[in-house]
Order: sequence, then C-alpha cells, then structure tokens
Amino acid sequence: MGVIIIGPIRVYAYHGCLPEEGKIGGEYSVVIKVTADFYKAEKNDELSSTVDYCDVHEIVVREMKVRSKLIEHVAARIAEALKNELPLIEEVEVSLTKMTPPMNGDVDQVCVVVNRE
Repeated sequence: MGVIIIGPIRVYAYHGCLPEEGKIGGEYSVVIKVTADFYKAEKNDELSSTVDYCDVHEIVVREMKVRSKLIEHVAARIAEALKNELPLIEEVEVSLTKMTPPMNGDVDQVCVVVNRE
C-alpha cells in the first residue's frame, strides 16, 4: 500500500452562497491524497500500474468548474469522481481550501476535508 499526495492544485472558481461569488469568483487550493497498491508499479516501472497525476489534476479542474454553493459539495464531488474514474484508488482524501472567503471578519481561508474509502 502506498500514498500519493498531489497539490496544492490552484484553481480559480465560482463557488459560494452569495450571488457575487458566482460573478466574481475566487481562488481555491485543492490537495488530493490517494491510497493505492503500488506494488506492481514499484516492480515494473509502468505508469499504467499506478495513479496518473495528470488524470487526478484533470478531474479536479473539471469538477471545480461546476458551480456549487458549498465547498463541502465540491469536495465530495471530486472525491467521488476520483474513486469512480480511477479504479486503482482505494482511499481518497480531498482538502479544498477557499482563499479569503467573504465573511464578517479577517479570515485568510476556510478548508474542508472529505474522505472516501
């Protein structure tokens, strides 16, 4: 068993409950942690025997383009897509961070973490 950590993947997206967030957008950071059996890849040195980072990046960017009100919803969507589309993944953790969220206070970021087995 092994772990691959990809990120932070920086994305500009349009998530949020406020109408302005759908127009203005904001900066997000996504970190993906996948657990998989890398034994075969360790022996044969073939990309087809592991989780391709490029595939993970494409799925994250694609799902971040779909507007949602809640980052919890986006993170869960990313986790489900990774599990469904990349069969070598046994477990996935998605950490999605919204930079400078619009709220009454001086807050640099808000992060949610979603896990799927």
